Amino acid sequence: MWYYALRRVLLAVPIALGVTMICYGLVYLAPGDPIQALLPPDASQEDVVVMKKLYGFDKPVPVQYALWLSRAATGDLGRSLQTGRPVFGEVTSALSNTIVIAACAVVIAFTLAFVLGTIAAYHLGRPTDRAVTAAAVVGVSIPNYWLGIVLVIIFAVNLGVLPATGMGSKGSTSFDLFDWEQAKYAILPVITMTMVPLGIIMRTTRSAVAEVLSQDFIEMLRAKGLGPLSVLRHAVRNAAPQVLSVMGLQFGYLVGGSILVETIFTWPGTGFLMSKAIMTRDLPLLQGTILILALTFVFINLVVDLAQTAVDPRIKRS
Repeated sequence: MWYYALRRVLLAVPIALGVTMICYGLVYLAPGDPIQALLPPDASQEDVVVMKKLYGFDKPVPVQYALWLSRAATGDLGRSLQTGRPVFGEVTSALSNTIVIAACAVVIAFTLAFVLGTIAAYHLGRPTDRAVTAAAVVGVSIPNYWLGIVLVIIFAVNLGVLPATGMGSKGSTSFDLFDWEQAKYAILPVITMTMVPLGIIMRTTRSAVAEVLSQDFIEMLRAKGLGPLSVLRHAVRNAAPQVLSVMGLQFGYLVGGSILVETIFTWPGTGFLMSKAIMTRDLPLLQGTILILALTFVFINLVVDLAQTAVDPRIKRS
Protein backbone atom coordinates (compact mmCIF):
# COMPACT_ATOMS: atom_id res chain seq x y z
CA MET A 1 0.00 0.00 0.00
CA TRP A 2 2.71 2.48 0.99
CA TYR A 3 4.85 1.52 -2.01
CA TYR A 4 1.89 2.04 -4.34
CA ALA A 5 1.09 5.40 -2.73
CA LEU A 6 4.69 6.58 -3.13
CA ARG A 7 4.77 5.42 -6.74
CA ARG A 8 1.51 7.23 -7.55
CA VAL A 9 2.82 10.43 -5.98
CA LEU A 10 6.02 10.23 -8.02
CA LEU A 11 4.05 9.53 -11.21
CA ALA A 12 1.96 12.62 -10.53
CA VAL A 13 5.05 14.80 -10.98
CA PRO A 14 5.58 14.18 -14.75
CA ILE A 15 1.82 14.36 -15.23
CA ALA A 16 1.78 17.79 -13.60
CA LEU A 17 4.72 18.83 -15.78
CA GLY A 18 2.84 17.73 -18.89
CA VAL A 19 -0.18 19.70 -17.69
CA THR A 20 1.92 22.87 -17.46
CA MET A 21 3.17 22.40 -21.04
CA ILE A 22 -0.32 21.83 -22.42
CA CYS A 23 -2.03 24.67 -20.55
CA TYR A 24 0.75 27.09 -21.54
CA GLY A 25 0.88 26.02 -25.17
CA LEU A 26 -2.86 25.84 -25.86
CA VAL A 27 -3.37 29.45 -24.81
CA TYR A 28 -1.03 30.60 -27.57
CA LEU A 29 -3.10 28.77 -30.19
CA ALA A 30 -6.03 31.11 -29.57
CA PRO A 31 -6.32 34.06 -31.97
CA GLY A 32 -5.62 37.62 -30.90
CA ASP A 33 -2.82 39.55 -29.27
CA PRO A 34 -3.05 40.25 -25.52
CA ILE A 35 -0.94 43.39 -25.90
CA GLN A 36 -3.48 44.93 -28.29
CA ALA A 37 -6.11 44.72 -25.55
CA LEU A 38 -3.93 46.91 -23.31
CA LEU A 39 -3.23 49.62 -25.86
CA PRO A 40 -5.52 52.14 -27.57
CA PRO A 41 -6.41 51.48 -31.23
CA ASP A 42 -4.11 54.28 -32.41
CA ALA A 43 -1.03 52.96 -30.57
CA SER A 44 2.17 53.04 -32.56
CA GLN A 45 4.34 50.05 -33.36
CA GLU A 46 6.97 51.37 -30.97
CA ASP A 47 4.42 51.28 -28.14
CA VAL A 48 3.58 47.67 -28.99
CA VAL A 49 7.26 46.71 -28.92
CA VAL A 50 7.77 48.40 -25.54
CA MET A 51 4.73 46.68 -24.03
CA LYS A 52 5.78 43.26 -25.34
CA LYS A 53 9.21 43.72 -23.80
CA LEU A 54 7.68 44.89 -20.54
CA TYR A 55 5.52 41.74 -20.20
CA GLY A 56 8.11 39.37 -21.67
CA PHE A 57 6.20 38.59 -24.87
CA ASP A 58 9.20 39.56 -27.00
CA LYS A 59 11.02 36.31 -26.17
CA PRO A 60 10.49 32.96 -27.97
CA VAL A 61 7.63 30.87 -26.62
CA PRO A 62 9.91 28.10 -25.21
CA VAL A 63 11.88 30.73 -23.30
CA GLN A 64 8.67 32.30 -22.03
CA TYR A 65 7.48 28.85 -20.88
CA ALA A 66 10.74 28.10 -19.07
CA LEU A 67 10.63 31.43 -17.24
CA TRP A 68 6.94 31.00 -16.41
CA LEU A 69 7.50 27.44 -15.13
CA SER A 70 10.39 28.50 -12.91
CA ARG A 71 8.24 31.22 -11.36
CA ALA A 72 5.19 28.95 -11.08
CA ALA A 73 7.26 26.42 -9.12
CA THR A 74 7.63 29.07 -6.41
CA GLY A 75 3.93 30.03 -6.51
CA ASP A 76 4.44 33.09 -8.70
CA LEU A 77 2.02 32.89 -11.63
CA GLY A 78 2.61 36.47 -12.70
CA ARG A 79 0.20 39.40 -12.64
CA SER A 80 -3.08 39.91 -14.41
CA LEU A 81 -2.78 42.11 -17.48
CA GLN A 82 -6.11 43.77 -16.72
CA THR A 83 -6.05 44.29 -12.94
CA GLY A 84 -2.32 44.13 -12.16
CA ARG A 85 -3.00 41.88 -9.17
CA PRO A 86 -1.09 38.62 -8.56
CA VAL A 87 -2.66 35.76 -10.50
CA PHE A 88 -2.13 33.23 -7.71
CA GLY A 89 -4.18 35.29 -5.25
CA GLU A 90 -7.01 35.83 -7.73
CA VAL A 91 -7.18 32.16 -8.69
CA THR A 92 -7.08 30.80 -5.13
CA SER A 93 -9.78 33.27 -4.06
CA ALA A 94 -11.97 32.21 -6.99
CA LEU A 95 -11.25 28.52 -6.31
CA SER A 96 -12.50 28.86 -2.75
CA ASN A 97 -15.77 30.30 -4.11
CA THR A 98 -16.08 27.41 -6.56
CA ILE A 99 -15.50 24.87 -3.81
CA VAL A 100 -18.45 26.35 -1.86
CA ILE A 101 -21.00 25.33 -4.49
CA ALA A 102 -19.03 22.27 -5.67
CA ALA A 103 -18.90 20.81 -2.15
CA CYS A 104 -22.64 21.33 -1.68
CA ALA A 105 -23.34 19.73 -5.06
CA VAL A 106 -21.03 16.83 -4.17
CA VAL A 107 -22.87 16.07 -0.92
CA ILE A 108 -26.30 16.19 -2.56
CA ALA A 109 -25.41 14.35 -5.76
CA PHE A 110 -23.28 11.63 -4.18
CA THR A 111 -25.75 10.87 -1.38
CA LEU A 112 -28.88 10.78 -3.54
CA ALA A 113 -27.17 8.92 -6.38
CA PHE A 114 -25.73 6.21 -4.15
CA VAL A 115 -29.01 5.63 -2.30
CA LEU A 116 -31.25 5.71 -5.38
CA GLY A 117 -28.81 3.65 -7.48
CA THR A 118 -28.65 0.96 -4.77
CA ILE A 119 -32.45 0.87 -4.49
CA ALA A 120 -32.77 0.53 -8.27
CA ALA A 121 -30.25 -2.34 -8.34
CA TYR A 122 -32.07 -4.18 -5.55
CA HIS A 123 -35.39 -3.83 -7.41
CA LEU A 124 -33.88 -4.59 -10.82
CA GLY A 125 -36.47 -4.64 -13.61
CA ARG A 126 -39.29 -3.38 -11.38
CA PRO A 127 -41.11 -0.02 -11.60
CA THR A 128 -38.75 1.47 -9.00
CA ASP A 129 -35.76 0.57 -11.14
CA ARG A 130 -37.37 2.01 -14.28
CA ALA A 131 -38.24 5.26 -12.50
CA VAL A 132 -34.69 5.72 -11.16
CA THR A 133 -33.17 4.86 -14.56
CA ALA A 134 -35.45 7.38 -16.30
CA ALA A 135 -34.48 10.06 -13.78
CA ALA A 136 -30.79 9.29 -14.35
CA VAL A 137 -31.18 9.56 -18.13
CA VAL A 138 -32.92 12.92 -17.75
CA GLY A 139 -30.18 14.19 -15.43
CA VAL A 140 -27.43 13.20 -17.86
CA SER A 141 -29.25 14.52 -20.93
CA ILE A 142 -30.15 18.01 -19.72
CA PRO A 143 -27.38 20.57 -20.48
CA ASN A 144 -26.45 22.35 -17.26
CA TYR A 145 -26.41 25.80 -18.88
CA TRP A 146 -29.97 25.25 -20.18
CA LEU A 147 -31.13 24.05 -16.77
CA GLY A 148 -29.54 27.09 -15.13
CA ILE A 149 -31.38 29.48 -17.45
CA VAL A 150 -34.70 27.69 -16.84
CA LEU A 151 -34.21 27.81 -13.07
CA VAL A 152 -33.47 31.54 -13.23
CA ILE A 153 -36.64 32.16 -15.27
CA ILE A 154 -38.84 30.12 -12.91
CA PHE A 155 -37.50 30.91 -9.42
CA ALA A 156 -35.93 34.35 -9.92
CA VAL A 157 -38.01 36.02 -12.64
CA ASN A 158 -41.48 34.46 -12.39
CA LEU A 159 -41.69 33.50 -8.70
CA GLY A 160 -39.11 35.93 -7.31
CA VAL A 161 -38.20 33.63 -4.42
CA LEU A 162 -34.47 33.25 -5.16
CA PRO A 163 -31.81 35.65 -6.46
CA ALA A 164 -30.67 35.12 -10.04
CA THR A 165 -27.01 36.14 -9.89
CA GLY A 166 -24.20 37.14 -7.58
CA MET A 167 -22.87 35.87 -4.28
CA GLY A 168 -24.80 38.04 -1.87
CA SER A 169 -24.72 41.68 -0.84
CA LYS A 170 -21.47 41.19 1.10
CA GLY A 171 -19.71 39.42 -1.77
CA SER A 172 -17.22 36.61 -1.44
CA THR A 173 -15.17 38.23 1.31
CA SER A 174 -17.62 37.28 4.05
CA PHE A 175 -19.85 34.64 2.44
CA ASP A 176 -21.57 32.50 5.09
CA LEU A 177 -23.30 29.36 3.88
CA PHE A 178 -25.27 29.14 7.14
CA ASP A 179 -26.75 32.62 6.72
CA TRP A 180 -29.95 32.34 4.69
CA GLU A 181 -29.60 35.85 3.25
CA GLN A 182 -26.35 34.74 1.63
CA ALA A 183 -26.93 31.00 1.26
CA LYS A 184 -29.95 31.53 -1.00
CA TYR A 185 -27.61 32.88 -3.69
CA ALA A 186 -25.99 29.44 -3.89
CA ILE A 187 -29.18 27.38 -4.24
CA LEU A 188 -29.73 27.70 -7.99
CA PRO A 189 -26.04 27.17 -8.92
CA VAL A 190 -25.87 24.11 -6.66
CA ILE A 191 -29.01 22.56 -8.16
CA THR A 192 -27.69 23.21 -11.66
CA MET A 193 -24.32 21.60 -10.90
CA THR A 194 -25.92 18.62 -9.16
CA MET A 195 -27.95 17.21 -12.04
CA VAL A 196 -25.26 15.76 -14.33
CA PRO A 197 -23.15 13.97 -11.65
CA LEU A 198 -26.38 12.80 -10.01
CA GLY A 199 -27.45 10.99 -13.17
CA ILE A 200 -24.00 9.55 -13.95
CA ILE A 201 -23.30 8.25 -10.45
CA MET A 202 -26.85 6.90 -10.14
CA ARG A 203 -26.43 4.80 -13.27
CA THR A 204 -22.96 3.65 -12.23
CA THR A 205 -24.14 2.63 -8.76
CA ARG A 206 -27.12 0.75 -10.19
CA SER A 207 -24.93 -1.13 -12.66
CA ALA A 208 -22.17 -1.95 -10.13
CA VAL A 209 -24.50 -3.12 -7.34
CA ALA A 210 -26.67 -5.12 -9.75
CA GLU A 211 -23.58 -6.89 -11.10
CA VAL A 212 -22.45 -7.84 -7.58
CA LEU A 213 -25.94 -9.04 -6.64
CA SER A 214 -25.87 -11.46 -9.57
CA GLN A 215 -22.65 -13.16 -8.43
CA ASP A 216 -22.49 -16.60 -6.83
CA PHE A 217 -21.28 -15.52 -3.41
CA ILE A 218 -24.49 -13.50 -2.95
CA GLU A 219 -26.53 -16.69 -3.35
CA MET A 220 -24.26 -18.33 -0.78
CA LEU A 221 -24.91 -15.50 1.68
CA ARG A 222 -28.64 -15.90 1.18
CA ALA A 223 -28.36 -19.66 1.63
CA LYS A 224 -26.62 -19.08 4.97
CA GLY A 225 -29.69 -17.19 6.13
CA LEU A 226 -28.52 -13.57 5.90
CA GLY A 227 -31.32 -11.04 5.67
CA PRO A 228 -31.88 -8.75 2.67
CA LEU A 229 -30.21 -5.75 4.32
CA SER A 230 -27.11 -7.75 5.26
CA VAL A 231 -26.81 -9.12 1.73
CA LEU A 232 -27.24 -5.66 0.29
CA ARG A 233 -24.56 -4.30 2.60
CA HIS A 234 -22.08 -6.88 1.29
CA ALA A 235 -23.02 -6.03 -2.30
CA VAL A 236 -22.59 -2.30 -1.74
CA ARG A 237 -19.21 -2.81 -0.13
CA ASN A 238 -17.98 -4.85 -3.11
CA ALA A 239 -19.33 -2.28 -5.59
CA ALA A 240 -17.85 0.68 -3.68
CA PRO A 241 -14.44 0.87 -5.47
CA GLN A 242 -16.02 1.18 -8.92
CA VAL A 243 -18.49 3.80 -7.73
CA LEU A 244 -15.76 5.67 -5.85
CA SER A 245 -13.69 6.12 -9.00
CA VAL A 246 -16.64 7.69 -10.83
CA MET A 247 -17.39 9.92 -7.85
CA GLY A 248 -13.82 11.22 -7.87
CA LEU A 249 -13.98 12.06 -11.57
CA GLN A 250 -17.29 13.83 -11.12
CA PHE A 251 -15.94 15.88 -8.22
CA GLY A 252 -13.09 16.98 -10.47
CA TYR A 253 -15.67 17.86 -13.10
CA LEU A 254 -17.64 19.98 -10.62
CA VAL A 255 -14.54 21.92 -9.58
CA GLY A 256 -13.02 22.38 -13.03
CA GLY A 257 -15.99 22.30 -15.39
CA SER A 258 -18.26 24.96 -13.92
CA ILE A 259 -17.42 27.77 -16.36
CA LEU A 260 -20.91 27.90 -17.95
CA VAL A 261 -22.77 27.58 -14.65
CA GLU A 262 -20.74 30.28 -12.92
CA THR A 263 -21.05 32.58 -15.92
CA ILE A 264 -24.84 32.22 -15.97
CA PHE A 265 -25.18 32.97 -12.27
CA THR A 266 -22.26 35.46 -12.14
CA TRP A 267 -20.73 33.36 -9.36
CA PRO A 268 -17.17 34.63 -8.79
CA GLY A 269 -15.46 31.25 -9.04
CA THR A 270 -12.75 29.84 -11.26
CA GLY A 271 -15.16 29.28 -14.15
CA PHE A 272 -16.31 32.89 -14.13
CA LEU A 273 -12.69 34.05 -13.75
CA MET A 274 -11.63 31.94 -16.72
CA SER A 275 -14.48 33.32 -18.80
CA LYS A 276 -13.35 36.89 -18.07
CA ALA A 277 -9.74 36.00 -18.83
CA ILE A 278 -10.76 34.59 -22.22
CA MET A 279 -12.87 37.62 -23.11
CA THR A 280 -10.12 40.09 -22.17
CA ARG A 281 -7.28 37.94 -23.53
CA ASP A 282 -5.58 38.04 -20.13
CA LEU A 283 -2.95 35.34 -20.75
CA PRO A 284 -1.29 35.19 -17.30
CA LEU A 285 -4.68 34.92 -15.59
CA LEU A 286 -5.96 32.33 -18.05
CA GLN A 287 -2.81 30.22 -17.81
CA GLY A 288 -2.80 30.40 -14.02
CA THR A 289 -6.47 29.42 -13.76
CA ILE A 290 -6.09 26.46 -16.11
CA LEU A 291 -2.95 25.31 -14.30
CA ILE A 292 -4.54 25.42 -10.83
CA LEU A 293 -7.67 23.59 -12.03
CA ALA A 294 -5.66 20.94 -13.87
CA LEU A 295 -3.40 20.30 -10.88
CA THR A 296 -6.47 20.10 -8.65
CA PHE A 297 -7.91 17.44 -10.95
CA VAL A 298 -4.61 15.49 -10.85
CA PHE A 299 -4.64 15.67 -7.05
CA ILE A 300 -8.25 14.45 -6.87
CA ASN A 301 -7.42 11.47 -9.11
CA LEU A 302 -4.47 10.63 -6.87
CA VAL A 303 -6.64 10.72 -3.75
CA VAL A 304 -9.30 8.54 -5.41
CA ASP A 305 -6.70 5.95 -6.46
CA LEU A 306 -5.40 5.71 -2.92
CA ALA A 307 -8.91 5.62 -1.47
CA GLN A 308 -9.87 2.73 -3.77
CA THR A 309 -6.97 0.67 -2.47
CA ALA A 310 -7.86 1.49 1.13
CA VAL A 311 -11.54 0.61 0.66
CA ASP A 312 -10.90 -2.70 -1.13
CA PRO A 313 -7.64 -4.44 -0.11
CA ARG A 314 -8.31 -7.09 -2.80
CA ILE A 315 -7.17 -4.60 -5.43
CA LYS A 316 -3.61 -5.61 -6.11
CA ARG A 317 -1.26 -2.84 -7.22
CA SER A 318 2.01 -3.94 -8.76
